[in-house]
Amino acid sequence: MTRRRAVLLAIATLLLGPGSALAQEKLPPLRTGVDGTFAPHAMPKLGGGVEGFQIDLFTEVARRMKREITIDAVSFSTLIPGMQSGRYDFIAAPTTVTRERAENMLFTAGYLWTAYQFGIKKGTAPIKDWSDLKGKSVSVNKGTPYETLSKAKATEHGFTVQVYDNQPDATQAVLSGRAYATLGGNTTIVYAASKNPQFVADLELKDTRAHWAAPVPKSNPKLRAELQDALDCMKKDGTIARMSEKWFGRKPGPDALEVVITPGYGVPGMPGYDPTPHELHCN
Repeated sequence: MTRRRAVLLAIATLLLGPGSALAQEKLPPLRTGVDGTFAPHAMPKLGGGVEGFQIDLFTEVARRMKREITIDAVSFSTLIPGMQSGRYDFIAAPTTVTRERAENMLFTAGYLWTAYQFGIKKGTAPIKDWSDLKGKSVSVNKGTPYETLSKAKATEHGFTVQVYDNQPDATQAVLSGRAYATLGGNTTIVYAASKNPQFVADLELKDTRAHWAAPVPKSNPKLRAELQDALDCMKKDGTIARMSEKWFGRKPGPDALEVVITPGYGVPGMPGYDPTPHELHCN
């Protein structure tokens, strides 16, 4: 063996040895899911597949993490059990950060504000407060905080709650007259009203403003940090704001979570929040 060939072989051994970056196995795709009927966050597209804000958002997040991603379109009520059982690495569907949820999983910082909002059929009396629903029915998406709140208020104010597998079915219940109103997230209620002249976005509950964020299992703070770093970089360079304007038809304000980078990892004030300062490195 010539000296030159021996040197080249030694270099190749170093580059391709078991500890080298080139020899490391490619990371598997991120596994996640969305409610595929929750327009405009995720919805069927012509020709097959799913499109929407969440699809654009987390496809770009995965790209920045140098990972591929597979996104299942399923019922929202199956997503958290799916993640807790190991089927999903995180949840890409917009997930409201509540104290109860934050005690059982880790959340990234919020990337959107959400508030609860009623939708009603055109021509019916607007809702001023919960007492206006006495003797009526409210439709909700199964497994969401809207179901939890509605059931609590139903006992107090004397109305019934109808539970559906997805938000479009809950909206259709209003349009068909089975329910007086539906309660959902403000973005999807406003979007549905923009697409159907018989459906009206009604009372927004101002005291319900909360973070929409991405949950991961409590055992995986590393993934939480990687997801949030990508999201924060996308806030910094305006990517999330542009996606928001594309799908929701409005430019985010200066206090919008599409642009505001909160300190630490997670949602301040919630269980699982890590306030440790960290430097953001964006490519």
